[in-house]
Amino acid sequence: MSDPRLTPANGRVAHESLRGEVKAGRFIEGDWAQVNRSRVPLMGAPDGPRERELLFGAAFLVLENRDGLSFGRAENGYVGYVQSDGLVSPPRQPTHFVSAVRTYAKEIPDLKAKSTIHDLSFLSLVSVARTDGAWSEVSFRTNLNPDKGLAYFVPTTHLRPISEPFTDLVAVAELFLGTPYLWGGNSAFGIDCSGLVQAALEACHIACPGDSDQQEALLGTELAPDAPLQRGDLIFWKGHVALVVDDKRLIHANASAMAVAYEGIEQTIKRVSAQGEGPVTSRKRIILRP
Repeated sequence: MSDPRLTPANGRVAHESLRGEVKAGRFIEGDWAQVNRSRVPLMGAPDGPRERELLFGAAFLVLENRDGLSFGRAENGYVGYVQSDGLVSPPRQPTHFVSAVRTYAKEIPDLKAKSTIHDLSFLSLVSVARTDGAWSEVSFRTNLNPDKGLAYFVPTTHLRPISEPFTDLVAVAELFLGTPYLWGGNSAFGIDCSGLVQAALEACHIACPGDSDQQEALLGTELAPDAPLQRGDLIFWKGHVALVVDDKRLIHANASAMAVAYEGIEQTIKRVSAQGEGPVTSRKRIILRP
């Protein structure tokens, strides 16, 4: 049975690549759009809960627009519904990503100027039109003004060229320390365990699925139960994942602390087991290529 999180089909419409594999009223290639809000929820069903989030600048392949929602597939492969007014098309090629855990874009490039401000999270994607010292100009587009958009300015030091990834998974995760725990969250305003791992890996240019079961199945090399752990290893439980910081600590977004926090490895294993959520199911090692 196909995983609906990864299958761009809803009975009425399906991606052309699924012709002959699923039943649908029509098969199309779809049209790419781009998120034009700080973040938008990605739902598995039109009236369903948030499964994941898409950040500003993320690409989304629209297969259907219906009742104010767009059905399709995010660039990372996750399938679902997003609010149509949170998208704009055609997408623009991003040049930079937000490398600070949180930043903002404002209408006037002046620290003291009173102006409209948009919050942006780590890994939001922007197209920089020009940089003038401390500020970089980016565009905020709407469906009423998709061609030009409005000029906003982001602190240059909070941006990083897409061609310059991070090289330390744990250092990325540590940017989020204290971030509130949010089920299905992918931003520095609220994040869950798999969202934290996904942010860490994608910032290092490693493709990463959105949910912990997918991550456990697809990421890294499995370690023997008695193999020493090292920085950047992943520890999985059923429905949970954490990053190893050192031989004694891990970092994870968890509902116990309701935040991204450090915790002792053995302490976490005992706590999770005592809560009735079971033992560690696997330990994986991610190899970063230079």
